[in-house]
Amino acid sequence: MWDVQRTALDGLLLLTPRIFSDPRGHFLETFNIVAFKEATGLEVDFVQDNESLSKKNVLRGLHFQAEPHAQGKLVRVVQGAVLDVAVDIRKNSTTYGQHVNIRLDSMSKRMFWIPPGFAHGFVALENNTVFAYKCSAQYNKAAERTIQWNDTDLAIDWDVTDPIISEKDAVGTPFKGNWG
Repeated sequence: MWDVQRTALDGLLLLTPRIFSDPRGHFLETFNIVAFKEATGLEVDFVQDNESLSKKNVLRGLHFQAEPHAQGKLVRVVQGAVLDVAVDIRKNSTTYGQHVNIRLDSMSKRMFWIPPGFAHGFVALENNTVFAYKCSAQYNKAAERTIQWNDTDLAIDWDVTDPIISEKDAVGTPFKGNWG
């Protein structure tokens, strides 16, 4: 069902679905629990689906939930395009503080698996970008955390000069020594 590629950071997976196209359009299966387990070797119970609509240059992140409410996310773009970023916040990891950025768009239909232990964010590259994701844990406001999207220690190139960010994201916490 999916072609699975591993990234430079252990645990992050890029999944490319099989798309059936004909003159009428296309069809794809966006999730199947059996196929997901076979393709990734992971057993994940998704408990919540979320969707956002963003204008071009809207930056959301870097977000995660603290233990014991950490979330894994299977993210994808329904319409438009994003630069998607995952930061390793697992203190015992050899790649702690490193990040991966991947372009996701509605044409390729690729999905990105971000396991618990990573902070996540994205910037919309097009107007009317619809971003959808499955979560492995319920949203818990008390466990919600935000790392500064422009933290100099992380040095993420968001490829946008003047992002549109929320108040919450504007006052994120510096990365160094705070997460894991």
